[in-house]
Amino acid sequence: MNGLAPTFDEAALLAGESRPVPATLDAFLAQVERRAFRVAELHLGHREDALDAVQDAMLRLVRHYRDKPPAEWMPLFWGILRRRVVDLQRRRKVRSIMVGWLGGGVDENGDERPAWEPADNAPGPLDRLRDAQSYADLAAAVRKLPRRQREAFILRVLEGLDVAETAQAMGCSEGSVKTHLSRAMHNLRDQLEDWR
Repeated sequence: MNGLAPTFDEAALLAGESRPVPATLDAFLAQVERRAFRVAELHLGHREDALDAVQDAMLRLVRHYRDKPPAEWMPLFWGILRRRVVDLQRRRKVRSIMVGWLGGGVDENGDERPAWEPADNAPGPLDRLRDAQSYADLAAAVRKLPRRQREAFILRVLEGLDVAETAQAMGCSEGSVKTHLSRAMHNLRDQLEDWR
């Protein structure tokens, strides 16, 4: 189409240049807040869950890592947020299974049991951006990636962490980050062929 999809220089991403880190924790949190929300919403597909995940990650960073050097905040924060997102996804899955077993139908008195309603996954504010269709297509393609590829792509491409920071946030080696990112880029190129 019109070249609306972002183009990524895979070699530059794999090389990994980092952005400057603010000197105060408050400035760091202000800098990362919007991007963290976008990342969490992309993973969770639900605005309120994303807000909860980001808030929890920020609180944990402040409570437990306030005294760490500023250079360590970025990978620490993204690692905390990644784990919080995974926790929320697991809880959602367990809740879905439990409610499926327990909810709905008729009880022993003939009264209707409350049925579980899944979370409203209506488009959030990011889908209403100026270029909503290209964003929606990219988001859908990213959601289809395997979890580790999705994490590597989001942290390296959307967040801009370098390879070492991404590896620390994901809890894996730098080589694994490069492999996951390369596979993610290949998958996304295939899925977004119409936007070339």
